[in-house]
Amino acid sequence: MSALHLPEQVGVMILPDCVLFPHGGLPLRIFEPRYRQMLQEAIDSHCCFAVVNRLNDSEDPNESAAAVGTIGIVRASHEQEDGTSHMLLHGVIRVKFLRWLEGKPYPLAEIEPIPALFTPEHQGPAAVATLRGCVEDAIKDLPDDVQKAVMEMMHRTDDPVILSDIVSQQFIHDTEMRQTLLEMESPADRITWLCQAIGE
Repeated sequence: MSALHLPEQVGVMILPDCVLFPHGGLPLRIFEPRYRQMLQEAIDSHCCFAVVNRLNDSEDPNESAAAVGTIGIVRASHEQEDGTSHMLLHGVIRVKFLRWLEGKPYPLAEIEPIPALFTPEHQGPAAVATLRGCVEDAIKDLPDDVQKAVMEMMHRTDDPVILSDIVSQQFIHDTEMRQTLLEMESPADRITWLCQAIGE
């Protein structure tokens, strides 16, 4: 996190039905002039902006933005002839929006990163094994090649925090459920919640 030098203030896209998890990818088409400016300014500086779920139609981000979102880094961006851009945002870390700021045509916020640590640490391997088992059970009726691809993904990391976010990104599709997971402070609680949700 320190190596990325995350900014204290960052542009924010407030999008309906959009919850991005750390380590997840979000393809975006940037077409609004204000967000075109935000993207260009991000590329010219720290290559970061945040996304957050829109709760209602208010133009005031204090009312429309969820309390927790994700800051991401621009992995790829291709500007089209019409000035729009197709891009991929890679989620980095959860953030709280401390204060919404004036001075830009796009939403701008002061943010605070939310670090995630699995505790107690010695239970991490068991949590990983449990989550992998739940996913394996959930996909047992899928074609063999799909099962193989999913389980290869599940073995890319032994970090329970990262793995829980990968599973959240890939397997949970309901926006409210995704937001609940994003705001859940305890990674251990996230894994318990995921296992229950996936097993239903």
